[in-house]
Amino acid sequence: MRWVFLFLLMLNAVYFVWHQQQVPLKGKELPPVQAYRESGGSIRLLSEEGGVARQASSSSNDGACLLFGPFERDEVAANLRQRLLSLDIASQVVEKESDAGADFAVYLSPLASRSAAIRQLRELQARKIDSYLITQGPNTNGLSLGIFPRRESADAIAQRLRQAGYYPVIEEITRAQREFWVEVKAAGRRLLDDSLLAGLKGDFPAMRHQFMACTVSGD
Repeated sequence: MRWVFLFLLMLNAVYFVWHQQQVPLKGKELPPVQAYRESGGSIRLLSEEGGVARQASSSSNDGACLLFGPFERDEVAANLRQRLLSLDIASQVVEKESDAGADFAVYLSPLASRSAAIRQLRELQARKIDSYLITQGPNTNGLSLGIFPRRESADAIAQRLRQAGYYPVIEEITRAQREFWVEVKAAGRRLLDDSLLAGLKGDFPAMRHQFMACTVSGD
């Protein structure tokens, strides 16, 4: 009887092992990944993202012009244009204005008449304050105390005038500088390669190139 009981016990153990092998194993998905899939997201490789970014950067400049410059003199820009023309690359010279900094003008507001302005001018000269009569423009009959490249210098002369009982005005004047660029349209850009750009850079060392919106006139 004892052997029968042991035999049945072993048979149950074998059946349990066999049954476990028939049940497929199912791994538990990590909560962050599972939640991201349920929200409708997709997983992409970082290398795929980098490729898309490069394609977007390239396509964003497809309709833009390639500009070389800036040059202070239009003769230099014209020389570069002729160089490109010899390579069958059409281009044009365009003139632009750039911000070259600011000056600071110090002046006293215009008075009612020229004679009143002259009297005030003599008062300032008697105080050893350099000043000049403004004879044209919106500040006619005012007095100029000078134009200064630094704000600190303008503030100093203005403070001296306030101490003398005057009310000076400080006006910032933006300096505009003309510069010349050589513009190559999108069709011509396809003829430019790295070796050609390197050769142009050697002949025009101060030149740089950049993508910008094309000008309306010319080709």
